Amino acid sequence: MNLPATEDLDRAFAALADPVRRAIVARLSRGAATVNELAEPFEISKQAVSKHIQVLEAAGLVSRSRDAQRRPVHLEAARLEALTAWIDRYRLVAEQQFRSLDAVLERTAAVPSQAGAPHPSAPNAALTPKENDKEHQS
Repeated sequence: MNLPATEDLDRAFAALADPVRRAIVARLSRGAATVNELAEPFEISKQAVSKHIQVLEAAGLVSRSRDAQRRPVHLEAARLEALTAWIDRYRLVAEQQFRSLDAVLERTAAVPSQAGAPHPSAPNAALTPKENDKEHQS
């Protein structure tokens, strides 16, 4: 799968930055809908919803078709898949870095260190606090 060009990514992520447009995409993931159907849950005008759809359409995330008098809006799943592939590319790199860090930490934890050894002038860890006090008083 070809990854989107920088301008396409910018347009798509800018379109998805708006909560109304994300809600429209979420609704369209369940199936095509008309502008009227998409406008129902929002307290904004149908014209405003139509403008949101235009932004999503310009980003290639949705498309419209004709069905007699209806003009249903459809989600472009392949476009979302391309965005997901772009994100996954970087997510996989980050996960590999975390796995490498985990391996280093596990190796470090398995190696006995001198960090936990008591300092020669420190009280004897094997003694109880009372015994330590007595030892230091003598």
